[in-house]
Amino acid sequence: VYCVARRGVTGQHTVMDADLENYLSRCRRATDLPLALGFGIGCRQDVVMLEGRVDMAVIGTATIRLVDDRGPEAVGPFIAGLLGS
Repeated sequence: VYCVARRGVTGQHTVMDADLENYLSRCRRATDLPLALGFGIGCRQDVVMLEGRVDMAVIGTATIRLVDDRGPEAVGPFIAGLLGS
C-alpha cells in the first residue's frame, strides 16, 4: 500500500515527526499488506526514522534529480548511502 508522507507536491522535504508516526501507525492497523512511504524522502536520516514503521521507502524525486545532475552511475552509491552501506 502506497502511503503519502504529507499533502502537497513531490520533491519537497517531509518532516518526520509524531504526526507522521501516528499516520503510519493507523495505516499499519488498517492492513496487513506491506506499506511503502513516499513524498519527501531523500536522506539516510529519513530512512532510519522509517525503519520498522514501513516496509519500503519510495525515493523518486531525489533519485531523478541525482540522475539529472550527476548521471545514472551516481544512483548506486546514493542508494548504498541511504541503506547505511
